[in-house]
Amino acid sequence: MRLATFKDGSPDGRLMLVSSDGARALPAGAEVPDLLDAIGRWEAVQPLLRAVDARLAAGEGEAIDPVRIAAPLPRSWQWLDGSAFSTHGDLMQIAFGLDPINADRPLMYQGLSDRFYGPNDDVPFPSTEHGIDFEGEFGVIVDAVPMGTDAERAMAHIRLIVQINDWSLRAIAPVEMKTGFGWVQAKPACSMAPFAVTPEELGDGWRDGRVCLDLEIDWNGRRFGAANGREMAFGFHELVAHAALTRDLVAGTIIGSGTVSNADYARVGSSCISEVRAIEMIAGGKPETPFMAFGDRIAMLARGLDGRALFGAIDQQIKRR
Repeated sequence: MRLATFKDGSPDGRLMLVSSDGARALPAGAEVPDLLDAIGRWEAVQPLLRAVDARLAAGEGEAIDPVRIAAPLPRSWQWLDGSAFSTHGDLMQIAFGLDPINADRPLMYQGLSDRFYGPNDDVPFPSTEHGIDFEGEFGVIVDAVPMGTDAERAMAHIRLIVQINDWSLRAIAPVEMKTGFGWVQAKPACSMAPFAVTPEELGDGWRDGRVCLDLEIDWNGRRFGAANGREMAFGFHELVAHAALTRDLVAGTIIGSGTVSNADYARVGSSCISEVRAIEMIAGGKPETPFMAFGDRIAMLARGLDGRALFGAIDQQIKRR
C-alpha cells in the first residue's frame, strides 16, 4: 500500500490511499481520518485500508492534485535521525580533521517533529549565510515499540517507509556541535516525499532493513547524485532497537537513515552538498561547491525496480523568510 495526506486545513490532514501508478487516490474513510491516528491503531485499521486499496486496484479514485499533497505525516510525536552510512561519516572526519567516532553503535539525535514540509512546498530560510544544504535520506515510521525491543523483533514494528530531505544549516552546525548539547538552529523542519509505503510495496528493494534503491537528486535541474540505500552500516531494525533501548517509542515515531552515501561516490555522486565539499577538501585542500542560494530548486526521488517513483518526488524551491 501507498498512503498520502491531503491538505484539508487541519493539522494532520486527510489520509488517502494511492494507486500503484501514483495517479489516483481514495480517502481512507471517516474511521481512519489521518495517518497519525492510523499508525496508532495499525493492526485494527489494516482491513479498512486494504479494502480501500482494493477499490483503487479496481480502477476507482480521483486524480491527484500535487498542490493538495502534504507530507505523509505533517507532524508527529518524535523524529530521530541516524547517521548510518559509514562513507559519509568517514569523509566528514577526514575533511574536517575530526576524531574517529565509535562505530560499534549507531549515531542518532532527536530533531524537530512538530512539522514536516510537503513535497512541493516552498521552504523558507532567514539567510544564505547559514549554509543551506539538503540531505537526501530514507526513513521509517513505526507503531508502538516497547522499551528493550531487540533488532530482530524491531523489524515487525516498521510499518511504513518514507523518503526525506533533512534540511541542514552548515554554518551553524559546528557551533552547536561544540556545545555538546545537540542541534537546534542548524536543523530546521524536514521535507517528505508524498507517499509513505508499506515494506512489501518495495519488493526486493527492501532487504535486511535497508532501502536498496537509488536516491536520485537533481539540484537546479542537474544530476547531483544517485547513491543507493543498501550501504547502511546499521539497518533500520537496528536503528529502531537502538532508539528503544531505554525508552518506549510512541506510535508515529519517524527514524531516519542519515545522508545516503556510497563508497563509490566518484561514480554515483552524493546526497548532500557538505559531502561534496568534503571530497573537494580531501582532493584539493579547499571546498569549491557553494551551498544553496534563494531560488534554488531541489528534486529527489527513488525508483523501484520496476521504474516507478515509489515515494513520489520531492520538488521544492527555497525562498527568503
